[in-house]
Amino acid sequence: MLQRIQSVYLLLATVAVLAMFVLPIAHNVDIGGAATTFKIDGMYQDVAGHLTRTTSFLALTIVAVVLAIIPLLIMFRYRDRKQQIALCYAWMLALIGFYFWMTQTVKGLADASTFKFNNFYYGAIMPSVAIIFVLMAIKAIRSDDKLVKSADRLR
Repeated sequence: MLQRIQSVYLLLATVAVLAMFVLPIAHNVDIGGAATTFKIDGMYQDVAGHLTRTTSFLALTIVAVVLAIIPLLIMFRYRDRKQQIALCYAWMLALIGFYFWMTQTVKGLADASTFKFNNFYYGAIMPSVAIIFVLMAIKAIRSDDKLVKSADRLR
C-alpha cells in the first residue's frame, strides 16, 4: 500500500533527482577564462557579475524530469510487487545511463586540461543518492512480499 516505507524511499529518490535542478553538477570550471557552472538545464557563465545561461541542455532536462516522475509511478504499482521490483531495476539502469550521459556532456564542453575531479559538485552525486534510495525501496518491497507470502501460508 501507499503508506509503506518503500513509498517514502521512492519519494526520496524523486527528490534526489529533482535536486539536480537546484544543485550544480560542476562548479568553477575555467572555460575561455570565465568561471563556468554546469547545471542540469545548461551551462552558466559569469557575465558582468551575474550567472547567465550560455548553453541549454534541453534533452538532459527533459530526461531528468521523466526520470524524476518514474519513481512516483512505480509507487502506485503496489499491487504487483514483482513488477514494482522490475521497474525499480529498469529505472536504476536508466539513471546510470543518464548519469554517464550527463558527465560526458559536462566533460565534452569543458576543456580536458582545465577540468578536474574537484570541479564536480553536489549535483553530480544526486543520481547515486537516488539509486541508494531505490535499492532501499527494493529491499522494503521484498520484505513486504515475504510478509504477504507468509500470511498466505498461514491461511
